[in-house]
Amino acid sequence: MHSSRKRKTTTAVAALVALPLSLSACSAGSLGSSDGDAEGTTINFLVDPADSSVKPAQAMADAFHAANPDITVELETRPAGTEGDNLIKTRLSTGSMADIFSYNSGSLFQQIDPAKNLVPLTSESFAGDVSDAFKPNVSVGDELYGVPIGTAFGGGVVYNKDVYAELGLSVPTTWDEFIANSQKIKDSGDGVAPVVQTYGETWTSQLFVLGDFHNVAAAEPSFADDYTANKAKYATDPAAIKGFEHLQQVHDLGLTNSDFASATLADGLRMVADGTGAQYPMLSAVAAGGLETAAGGDTDNVGFFALPGDDAATNGLTAWYPNGAYIPTSTTGAELEAAKKFAAFIASPEGCEAQTSASPPTGPYLVTGCELPSDVTALTQDVNAYFEDDKQSPALEFLSAVKGPSLEQITVQVGSGISTAAEGAALYDQDVEKQAQQLGLEGW
Repeated sequence: MHSSRKRKTTTAVAALVALPLSLSACSAGSLGSSDGDAEGTTINFLVDPADSSVKPAQAMADAFHAANPDITVELETRPAGTEGDNLIKTRLSTGSMADIFSYNSGSLFQQIDPAKNLVPLTSESFAGDVSDAFKPNVSVGDELYGVPIGTAFGGGVVYNKDVYAELGLSVPTTWDEFIANSQKIKDSGDGVAPVVQTYGETWTSQLFVLGDFHNVAAAEPSFADDYTANKAKYATDPAAIKGFEHLQQVHDLGLTNSDFASATLADGLRMVADGTGAQYPMLSAVAAGGLETAAGGDTDNVGFFALPGDDAATNGLTAWYPNGAYIPTSTTGAELEAAKKFAAFIASPEGCEAQTSASPPTGPYLVTGCELPSDVTALTQDVNAYFEDDKQSPALEFLSAVKGPSLEQITVQVGSGISTAAEGAALYDQDVEKQAQQLGLEGW
């Protein structure tokens, strides 16, 4: 089979994920619109320090100012991680927040007390342009508080389309089909790793569990609420434990690459790009960015499919949604009107185009009228199809604040054959309990 497939030689992949930079908050002047005026209204826009956030935000600020010369948008950055989260909460509580800011959607958004701290956007004309898939992640009750910045992505399987074509395989819509495909790849005798795992970077081990949540929710619609209320456990819920069981099964059947214990994300993407690995459970946005380097710019042979479950009828994508842009209640007067106008720009095709000019999209914009450019990768097109067909649902982290910090170590144990699926799920339940107690959640 190798003789009929074009081989690609690539160098090691560096800087695959746009990790938050260790920057102190830059001054508004250094990041502000390059054409600031002394007259008119100036508003501050607070974003996280990652290059992948700053560049699109600056592009939107510049494009917005060009269309609205009486309004200048100056960028500020905040620290990443817990320090940044604490800063957001402190500035909201003290009334010192920037005029508009970017922050998480989903469960973390709920923790900043939106009804108290944010300006509702429900009655604004641009609210109707926000995707219905995104609205629940930035809403409290019937009130909408944010607009999406950036693109959505999914957790699933990156795969080599050439390998699939040469073995006559179809994209699986059930787990049994996925295992059957993997077994055929193994039995082909070509030495291609059916399922790539990269435990040299432990966080990559979590996808069989985290990416399976669409299937969990399809089987147990109340799981997220029950899990948050300490009424459902991974070890005892028949749907939730399957992610751990799938991880164990792939190991027990010998379907992984031989160097799974030491391989890195860069290795995994290179393997899928050059065909030495057939399938790699991964976040689509991470893969879309890294594959451009791993595949030498040619990614037409790499696709993406949702992690399948038991029922083909409910096959769909576990989705991660972009951050939201929010206006705090401390923004008033002319700045409030300017911030609303900027929010409308963000939630418009012009805003999407500005973001695309700074950073190629790796998934769909969740704004009406925003279309992906024709030259996006095949992988991104595959992800977008799940949103166009409405075959996606939110990852658990958008529905619950409960996520144990040791999951990646536990999934490495299960995926390496050190722990069984049942043992791993039980360990994770213990990990979750500690975290929920730290958060002070009811029922724990």
